[in-house]
Amino acid sequence: MTSIFFVRHAQPDEKWTDDRSKPLTGIGLQDSKRVTEALENERIDLFYCSPYKRSIDTIKDCADKRNMRVHTDERFRERKRGINADAFLEKRWEDFSVCEEGGECLASVQQRNIEALTEILRKHPDKNIVIGTHGTALSTILHYYDPGFGCEGFKDIWFCMPYIIRLDFDGERLVNRTEMLRIKRGY
Repeated sequence: MTSIFFVRHAQPDEKWTDDRSKPLTGIGLQDSKRVTEALENERIDLFYCSPYKRSIDTIKDCADKRNMRVHTDERFRERKRGINADAFLEKRWEDFSVCEEGGECLASVQQRNIEALTEILRKHPDKNIVIGTHGTALSTILHYYDPGFGCEGFKDIWFCMPYIIRLDFDGERLVNRTEMLRIKRGY
């Protein structure tokens, strides 16, 4: 059994303009300690993460307390937002090939995330792995395994920062999912 602990980042500083280097707010930094607490009794073998600062900083304390390295994987990055992205929210979930001008469609986000996850599952069977991620990326992963998880599921976790869900796999087959931490925060 392989367990993946997906950790959606804590509250980011929305005044920061560069998405990749966007830091956590003071509250977000405090909430990252709650991630450490939520995972403290779990055996963790590896840490993977989006290369975005807010995702790394959300799981860094947990990895540091275990003297472990956080491995980044570009495929777990945030969805590229284009012009007028929010107007396309429901359309994107109705049709994964739809995206706003300059944006990235959900099919692309899902494909790269599932590719990375599958590689990790094959490379590290029977391990417990933390993956630091983003709301859209995580939602497309959940949708892949449960097509009933759509726009409403995404909206349900939209303001959960941080958010932890454990997915248990037998090989590459999802056998269980357990929500572990849900902290509602606004942007």
